[in-house]
Amino acid sequence: MKDLRILFMGTPDFAVGILDAMYQNDYNIVGVVTAADKPAGRGQKIKYSAVKQYALEHNLPLLQPTNLKDPEFLEELKSYQANLQVVVAFRMLPEVVWKMPQYGTFNLHASLLPDYRGAAPINWAIINGEKTTGVTTFFIDEKIDTGAIILKKQTPIMPNENAGLLHDRLMVLGADTVLDTLELIQQDKVQLTLQPAKDTKTAYKLNKDNCKIDFQQDGQAIFNHIRGLSPYPSAWCEFKDAEKTWNVKIYEAAFCAEQHSLEIGTIITEKKELKIAVHQGFINILRLQLPGKKPMETKELLNGFTLSQQAKAL
Repeated sequence: MKDLRILFMGTPDFAVGILDAMYQNDYNIVGVVTAADKPAGRGQKIKYSAVKQYALEHNLPLLQPTNLKDPEFLEELKSYQANLQVVVAFRMLPEVVWKMPQYGTFNLHASLLPDYRGAAPINWAIINGEKTTGVTTFFIDEKIDTGAIILKKQTPIMPNENAGLLHDRLMVLGADTVLDTLELIQQDKVQLTLQPAKDTKTAYKLNKDNCKIDFQQDGQAIFNHIRGLSPYPSAWCEFKDAEKTWNVKIYEAAFCAEQHSLEIGTIITEKKELKIAVHQGFINILRLQLPGKKPMETKELLNGFTLSQQAKAL
């Protein structure tokens, strides 16, 4: 059995779940690499990554390079004498880094590769109405998410599940998959599957444009778009009423199939409900956020907020 000396690379909460599973199962983690500290929030206070916080709490050696090709960082990396690197939600590594350890560098990706290579696989699987997703471990190569596959595990996507809930389930599934992958490497039982070179479905980086709701889509697609971006970064649209326009974030909604003759985007507020007319029915907004306000339930919002019969969602 191979004696593993593991260096872990990751940044957000998703990565912490995997790091913790390795730590709790007594794997020899010789060091952790995470993102450099950044100012965040209105006060621009320095914020640690979730992985840094975990490493500090568990006294794990920590590196925070700004340049992954910096000779000083590379020398320090070599000094840990890791023979395997595990990467979860980090950044693209230069060849000199991923080729460094004897047993290679593997990555955990939150999709069933080759589907949804890229930055936001959990979000896009829901946005595109997929019924199943999963996680994949693979050895890193010179491209993004294209290396030889070690293990895949799949799970259904629940009909009303949002990205936050799926994220948490995939973190647990991912932890199990990484532990199984480590065992295969230890026992020299890895059987690799090469990926096809061509992308099939892509997990594009999320931005303001692709988070905006298109009310010309059918109702089910809009519903998927909203839950696929909830709770972060959130879908958004504009409410327009007379001369006023608000940018509104939508966190939770339901699609109600129903025949109507209203113009697409018409907003109806009645019985503490806020509904938007779409093709084949209405999007019932359940939780939202107005500019300068905290997120709130629609019932709470409508206690002090009114819209005219001419109001539209754009």
